[in-house]
Amino acid sequence: MKNIYFNHDGNIDDLVSLLLLLQAPDIKLIGISAIDGDGYIDPSVEACRKMVDKFNLRGDKLEVARSNSRAVHQFPKEWRMATYSFNYFPILNESGEIKTPEAALPAHLDMIDKIKKADGPVTLVMTGPITDLARALDEDASIQSKIEKVYWMGGSLDGHGNVVSVDADGTQEWNAFWDPDAVRRVLDSDLKIQMVGLESTEELPLTDELRQHWASLRKYPAIDLVGLGYSLIISVPNAELYLWDVLTTMSALYPELVETRQVKANIITSGLASGRMFIDPNGKEITEVTKADKDLFFKKVDKILERQ
Repeated sequence: MKNIYFNHDGNIDDLVSLLLLLQAPDIKLIGISAIDGDGYIDPSVEACRKMVDKFNLRGDKLEVARSNSRAVHQFPKEWRMATYSFNYFPILNESGEIKTPEAALPAHLDMIDKIKKADGPVTLVMTGPITDLARALDEDASIQSKIEKVYWMGGSLDGHGNVVSVDADGTQEWNAFWDPDAVRRVLDSDLKIQMVGLESTEELPLTDELRQHWASLRKYPAIDLVGLGYSLIISVPNAELYLWDVLTTMSALYPELVETRQVKANIITSGLASGRMFIDPNGKEITEVTKADKDLFFKKVDKILERQ
């Protein structure tokens, strides 16, 4: 049974990813932590605890760790607000209490603790900035021997980014831009990394047809929550949302969902290009997702979410 530790930054895609990990069969979720990135951390941690209370089908013993890592470049506050609304959904607040505890240790130390105590190799799924892993490696590099693979949503290797800021040239992806030096630290490690970049999920846009699909299945509580979550996101022409985080999570559960290539990657950590990842023959060899099987992806997602 695969041991998974999940670190995320609390926006809708991240919370849907947690929902999938709570309901997926044949895995053990050993830890959850949230970093103050694309979603504000207070409602993110609360929402995670409530989701564990309601959707922890396997009964994994869980607590939610709060990161104390800080951004070099913080996400736009307009993006981050959705987590507050998600945390207020009635489906998560019906009981009026939260039973799942918050972890005593900050996220990077919780990560070390959970990995070292795991009964076997650990898969890390990370759908936000990678800073907590970088700090964990600085604190105790021996955890590398227990980490089977890191699945990370971040970066872009084809030269286009999603950062619009006066201190950036537009070639960066936000999770990498949040803390470029953390990406450098992880690239300098011995860890096996599979990356979902901005260019990896062109088959999986958030569309009105997809929203209607979830609406038609809202009798399932988990799918109802997914539909509610994505209703908070308004798609803007030329700035479409793709299911980057969910693909990262699902590819960790079902490798057959994606096609990949081996590349050597590097990152720039200073100047207007800081946070830009690029292919470099002298860089870190990683696995990059290049394509997703759309039909199989949604079939697997539905099957997991229909379990409750």
